[in-house]
Amino acid sequence: MRVLMLSWEYPPEIVGGIAPHVHDLSLALTEKGQEVTVLTRSNAPAESREQRDGIKICRVGRSAPEPPDFVSWVMQLNLQLMEKAVSMVEDGEDFDLIHAHDWLVAYAGKGLKHAFRKPLVATVHATEWGRNNGLHNELQRYISNVEWWLAFEAWRVICCSRYMRGELQRIFQLPLNKLRVIPNGVYPEPFRRQAGDVRAIRRKYAADDEQVVFYVGRLVFEKGLDLLLAAAPRILAHNEKVKFIIAGKGPYAEHLHHRAREMGLYHKFYFTGYVDDLTRNALFSTADVAVFPSLYEPFGIVALEAMAAGTPVVVTDTGGLGEVVQHGKNGLKAFPNNPESLADNILWVLNHPEQAAAMREQAQRDLETTYNWGKIAAETIDVYQEILWEYKRSDWHRQVATAGRGLPSDHRLRSVPAAALAYSRYTPTGGEADQLPPVFNGQKEGYQ
Repeated sequence: MRVLMLSWEYPPEIVGGIAPHVHDLSLALTEKGQEVTVLTRSNAPAESREQRDGIKICRVGRSAPEPPDFVSWVMQLNLQLMEKAVSMVEDGEDFDLIHAHDWLVAYAGKGLKHAFRKPLVATVHATEWGRNNGLHNELQRYISNVEWWLAFEAWRVICCSRYMRGELQRIFQLPLNKLRVIPNGVYPEPFRRQAGDVRAIRRKYAADDEQVVFYVGRLVFEKGLDLLLAAAPRILAHNEKVKFIIAGKGPYAEHLHHRAREMGLYHKFYFTGYVDDLTRNALFSTADVAVFPSLYEPFGIVALEAMAAGTPVVVTDTGGLGEVVQHGKNGLKAFPNNPESLADNILWVLNHPEQAAAMREQAQRDLETTYNWGKIAAETIDVYQEILWEYKRSDWHRQVATAGRGLPSDHRLRSVPAAALAYSRYTPTGGEADQLPPVFNGQKEGYQ
């Protein structure tokens, strides 16, 4: 099976969780014998192509002219992705389906779907509604509409947790038979890899007699770091020998620095900024507990990464984190947005190292049985095969087969502009368009 994977980020261009997800999924699919081409962006001016670990990677260069805002940048990126995909087909490459990741590649996914009459599958990693606890301005409403649009155009929508499935049903009124839940995964080896003296690395951030509470991730509001700051006085009242190490960068960093100073806790918090993988691994391996107090988390792959590194985890019982962590078995869950509950669970791990070690061992077993990329890839292939089985029996595919008879070899390319402008009456699931909620003036029916 030949898969064209569309993603706005891919290692080493990493912004959030989509880049590692697309990389690991592509690698696992390739190991299962699938042909995967990742079409993504580069910060370099020129495009590039490479093949790594069996994955074909094509990167488009920076846009020119420089876009005035983020939405314009997204539009230019999508035009570049479509242009590159057309040139790849011109050069003789082909694919069986398109897999788009999140709204930032929705335009390219839809355009290529209709241009080449290939089925589109979408993975929705998060929603604008969820990230902001509602829609509060025109930009957020626009992004949410594009997310709905991508889900409408997709033959199937993959989400990483039962929580996200419920969110997509509630916000976008998606039919249940269009949604598939496939969890995220982790390759444990990169998080166990060590180099140099890990204790020496730890000493850069904490004293030998201090217990370490470690967070790594983006510094944004929805990650709940205000909650960790609010929990810190309760923790320190019971154990003054605790150091909070916060690794990562993001727009919320200045607020967190200011808040820590305001509370008189700045000497107990070490904001490292960006750390490389080996420093992250050293801090994971020497931390007493990894904490992820998110307010919104569709899955929470960082919890799996902590488990892979062998670090006991405490999370808030929200979103996908509440599904990954089983309280008292492979980690602990605090009540959402409750600093007292968060502090109590962190203190329990710090004060019960033997029980924490047992939870850590269970977490390792869970990684092998549930969050194994080989298993996840097999489930993804099942979805692909389900889509292709339906696609080959649909009127959409029969129209393509009929149109191709007697045409010259380059007919598909010569018909691209017209096909891209045509709107198919058939929905991605093969039914009539009016079976899905209609759009009125850009807003979804029943959606406030």
